[in-house]
Amino acid sequence: MIKSDSPVNHSVPSPGGKTPLYQTGVEMKARFTNFGGWEMPLQYTSIIEEHQAVRNGAGMFDISHMGKFTLQGKNLMVQLEKLVPSDLGSLQPGQSQYTVLLNAQGGIIDDIIIYCQSREDTNNEKVVIIVNAATTDKDRNWLCQNLDLNQIQFEDLSRDKILIALQGPKATGILQSFVADDLTPIKAFGHLETEILGGRVFLARTGYTGEDGFEIMVDSERGLEFWQCLHGAGVTPCGLGCRDTLRLEAAMSLYGQDIDDHTTPLEAGLAWLVHLDKKGDFIGREILERQKIQGVERKLVGLQTQGRNIPRHGYSVLSSGKIIGQVTSGTLSPTLNYPIALAYVSAELANIKQQLEVDIRGKTYPAQVVKRPFYKSKSRVHK
Repeated sequence: MIKSDSPVNHSVPSPGGKTPLYQTGVEMKARFTNFGGWEMPLQYTSIIEEHQAVRNGAGMFDISHMGKFTLQGKNLMVQLEKLVPSDLGSLQPGQSQYTVLLNAQGGIIDDIIIYCQSREDTNNEKVVIIVNAATTDKDRNWLCQNLDLNQIQFEDLSRDKILIALQGPKATGILQSFVADDLTPIKAFGHLETEILGGRVFLARTGYTGEDGFEIMVDSERGLEFWQCLHGAGVTPCGLGCRDTLRLEAAMSLYGQDIDDHTTPLEAGLAWLVHLDKKGDFIGREILERQKIQGVERKLVGLQTQGRNIPRHGYSVLSSGKIIGQVTSGTLSPTLNYPIALAYVSAELANIKQQLEVDIRGKTYPAQVVKRPFYKSKSRVHK
């Protein structure tokens, strides 16, 4: 049990940190980039090829750089309720909740997933929390500052575990060949502990691609073997490049670009995570209540442009020649074959079909506000 005045095991990489699968990427001749202090594969072959493999078959990602925490102890869920705007009261073992940690200004410290493993006994509740790589240190400190560590045991597994994302319409069938448990009944955001290659693993029906799939947390030695087995089964290794195009087509926010400490979930189109009527007090509640009543000044919207005029991060969004917002993420969609983007714009100009412009290298091009997500998979399993 970690005491409030005890040092926490800090499993954070120094700049240029390498995951246990780094050498495997080198052997596969992956092209690497620094991301959140980690040397991560940007691509193995090409972004387009890897993107299409996930949309049409199955791809696998090394996401071991992400933060992995286990928390266990007394009244754990009640304490976590005070840190997020989402209702955790109905969360049962085997279920999880995508949510956000908030600061006192209602800004998003990070977007996270809380996986409930045990809560029958309030004296010994247990969760797994997965957080973003670049915010692992910040999130750990925030949790430790705001939870009673005399009652809760906090363990950081960020360095100790491999995390593999297996994504695509064929992902579940491939994973099923490695596990005895039937994966069919597991709904989106469901999870369980099972065995793969003779060892215990944690797997969840979650992902960051807009496709069906699982994320598998496993010890380093078995994770290396499992990666090789998946590759042998025909799964395409994929890098951060296509992970970004896939998540953007699915309109999933990237922390540090589309959401950050200065954006609230109501501004970021995450109102579905805010359950004011089902919750008591939580950090940032007063700000969100005020925004619910008064409205927000800006909103995150989806934009579509034509041709090859791609709105990129940081480009200005205009209306009648006046800057009214900024692009946070943009790409040429490999699936849709036209440019898409996320951008914050003035709330009064955030309506679907609103005509705007984007400044691209000194010239303005037409852009239209469109519904999100830009792409919706037919094979994705829902809750």
